[in-house]
Amino acid sequence: MPIVHIELLEGRTQDQKDAMVKDVTEAIVKNTGAQTENVHIIVSDMKKGNYAVGGITKK
Repeated sequence: MPIVHIELLEGRTQDQKDAMVKDVTEAIVKNTGAQTENVHIIVSDMKKGNYAVGGITKK
């Protein structure tokens, strides 16, 4: 049972996340032989102020 965690900065639409989940699921099924119904994906939206690169917070 593959479990995938995806963390994104907030701001994507539900349609964008749905399309991403579909594509990721298809890639896992294709490359691992797992059955579609056994692929679990957790999408976490982070507030931009909770993420920083190189000492600079994303805003």
